Amino acid sequence: MLKRLEELFGVDLGTCNTIIYQQKKGIVLSEPSVVAIQTDTGEIKAFGKEAYDMIGRTPANVEVIYPLKDGVIANFDMTLAMLKYFIGKIKRGYQWFRSFQVLISVPCGITNVQKRAVEEMILHKGARRSITIEEPLAAAMGAGLPVAEPIGSMVLDIGGGTSQVAIISLGGIVVSESVRRGGMSIDQDIIEYVKKTYNMAIGERTAEEIKKNVAAVVMPVKEVKMDIRGRDLMQGLPRTISISSQEIYEIMDDFVKSILECIRLAMEKCPPELAGDVMEQGILLCGGGALLEGLDKRLQQDIGVPVHLAEHPMECIAQGTGKMLNFNGAIIIDRSEKIVTEDRESVL
Repeated sequence: MLKRLEELFGVDLGTCNTIIYQQKKGIVLSEPSVVAIQTDTGEIKAFGKEAYDMIGRTPANVEVIYPLKDGVIANFDMTLAMLKYFIGKIKRGYQWFRSFQVLISVPCGITNVQKRAVEEMILHKGARRSITIEEPLAAAMGAGLPVAEPIGSMVLDIGGGTSQVAIISLGGIVVSESVRRGGMSIDQDIIEYVKKTYNMAIGERTAEEIKKNVAAVVMPVKEVKMDIRGRDLMQGLPRTISISSQEIYEIMDDFVKSILECIRLAMEKCPPELAGDVMEQGILLCGGGALLEGLDKRLQQDIGVPVHLAEHPMECIAQGTGKMLNFNGAIIIDRSEKIVTEDRESVL
């Protein structure tokens, strides 16, 4: 009876965004993975969207940080406080107590020690049980790929801090590769470009707006321009310039080459039979970086393999963790197929 009353959560703990799936309710929270802290007292001022809105606008004694770096927890205390706030926001005032279990996604390729650290972080605050799952596997489940079958499925997950490529078959990851390039590295490239070309300093949020509005990885059919504001480095005064999609297209090439190299390394390690499946099935493109204009077409053109954009790229991982939550005491793939790894049949 108590088991049935337990709440089950699937958490996509990303460098830029945290998305939480609650069983029977779907996605109940999606907020930036950001914490604002007062440096002189150590007091936490804000979490999530409220903290994100403070970026570039804080006084000297307030710092806005990302507690995760390259998809891995860099500050456990801040991450723990942030998750506690998010879960508390969902539970609307109920205490954090031992009546819930958490399935949390982690990057593929991290060590068992790092995985255990993530699980213990959740257990430390009272969760009855915590389990980690690799992000590409969760993304494949969320997108509805046949991961439990003996068919090779390739997933390219472009997150905020890292981009991951994984080939999945029979419910597990056969080959994986990752590169520390993601949406945040594109923002930094844009900041550096504006600094060198126009002698103007812009903030992270302005760079992100440029990325969302005018960035493209294929030659723009029609040039789009955007007015941006920043600080002139020579005079120290506010300044406005106009930046075009053609300029951003030229600086995106290095990022695309990094992704292509990551795919190539994964294919080199792939068994021939699964490589044939990938050629036939194509590559699933997901993560926030998948929303870059023309990325699927560019990758397909350069590698000669079909590339399919997920229906909801940013929600794939959270949806995948949700599919693995089941009251019947098993981690499931879908209604007809079950996947049980190690001794986890009795875990969730």
